[in-house]
Amino acid sequence: MLQAVIIASYCAGVGRVKIGVISDTHLRGYDERLRRILEHPFRGADLILHAGDLTDLAVLDVFDGREVRAVYGNADPPMVRHLLPDQLVLDVMGFRLVLNHASGPSSMLDMMMQEKYGRVDCLIFGHTHLPFNKVERGILYFNPGSATGNRFFPVNTGGLLDIGKTFTGEIIELAD
Repeated sequence: MLQAVIIASYCAGVGRVKIGVISDTHLRGYDERLRRILEHPFRGADLILHAGDLTDLAVLDVFDGREVRAVYGNADPPMVRHLLPDQLVLDVMGFRLVLNHASGPSSMLDMMMQEKYGRVDCLIFGHTHLPFNKVERGILYFNPGSATGNRFFPVNTGGLLDIGKTFTGEIIELAD
């Protein structure tokens, strides 16, 4: 497996950055329902992150040209894997965020991240379809859950990260 790491710096001007986060959409293309359920909660978002398992790049078209960064997941076909990295590292307002698909809190993972990336403030991941928003050992572990067709949780969820002098994560319910 080719491992791609992209380091990008992001700052939306002065003050704060609002980031909408989704994962595990598992859709076959553009989806009007997804556009509709994300329209209100992601209004005003400076950046959108997708933590993998899109299954089709056209899923990202629901964001109408807004800035979107995505990584591939285990259910993504070869074409998506060819066009997206498996990991993305972002510097947002001085905080280092790592976006990948299948990971989560563990002390071994912390050590591997520190070796590979240096300081990490937030690990954004997907794969489990279960929302997770918790600070452990000084790192915010953030899984937005599944935005569509959740099989393992009673509701569809996404997430918001609010970044300024500090940052917080919030899991949000996505409903029609």
